[in-house]
Amino acid sequence: MSGFVEKPEPLQVPGLVHLHTGKVRELYRNDAGDLVMVASDRLSAYDWVLPTEIPDKGRVLTRLSLWWFDQLADLVPNHVLSTDLPPGAPADWAGRTLVCKSLEMVPVECVARGYLTGSGLAEYEASRTVCGLALPEGLVDGSELPAPIFTPATKAAVGEHDENVSYEEVARQVGAETAAELRQTTLAVYARARDIARERGIILADTKFEFGFDGGTLVVADEVLTPDSSRFWPVDRWQPGRAQPSYDKQFVRDWLTSPASGWDRTSERPPPALPQEVVDATRAKYIEAYELLTGLTWS
Repeated sequence: MSGFVEKPEPLQVPGLVHLHTGKVRELYRNDAGDLVMVASDRLSAYDWVLPTEIPDKGRVLTRLSLWWFDQLADLVPNHVLSTDLPPGAPADWAGRTLVCKSLEMVPVECVARGYLTGSGLAEYEASRTVCGLALPEGLVDGSELPAPIFTPATKAAVGEHDENVSYEEVARQVGAETAAELRQTTLAVYARARDIARERGIILADTKFEFGFDGGTLVVADEVLTPDSSRFWPVDRWQPGRAQPSYDKQFVRDWLTSPASGWDRTSERPPPALPQEVVDATRAKYIEAYELLTGLTWS
């Protein structure tokens, strides 16, 4: 069992229809038919949405995504129409709300990997492949791949885990032409972002994108290149053969699997609330990633 430890009740805002409560975001539709995305401070780990929030996390994700959308604008259009607060929205939505085009979403998580870790490492250790792509012998946790690879996954519901699939399966689901466009765009965006991050002392190990179609045009949606959707590692501490230090929720994962939490992730019992020091350290890592990547000071 997994999912929400405590599922929140969405706010009701005049003029907006609530559509969906996701792991991190609330999704609404306005009277014009546009989508209104509100990034909460919720955090998920091990397929659970935890009961403890990380202050400012939603604003960090939103602001960083907007910055990346600007860096990628010549490669792929994005879905953002406005950052203005809808009339009647609570003040807390400021800085965490995007008004977006309603797209025909592609039912695939488009993942690019430049380094081997996570579920890709597990598959490699079993078969020397990732999503059916053969890789050379001798790779270890954190190894840089000979070239970035497109490793798509199915999109899972809250509480379920995305499943890696082959490129051929994506082509079967969405058609050969769309699959090819997804792969080409995913790898192009990854390459641009990898180079930008590297200049700022960060390795972009892997990342995932969501795409949709606006008419016949492929558009990147949701969040992009945040600590929630990517693995960011410090260049100067990269050492293949071990788990890498990272700018994300690793503090949370480490605490949840430590004796201090008293939680068994193999049980059906939900995880406990996070201690303040873990909350503070996680918030600091999200903000550090934002500041290093953008060169801006968080305020």
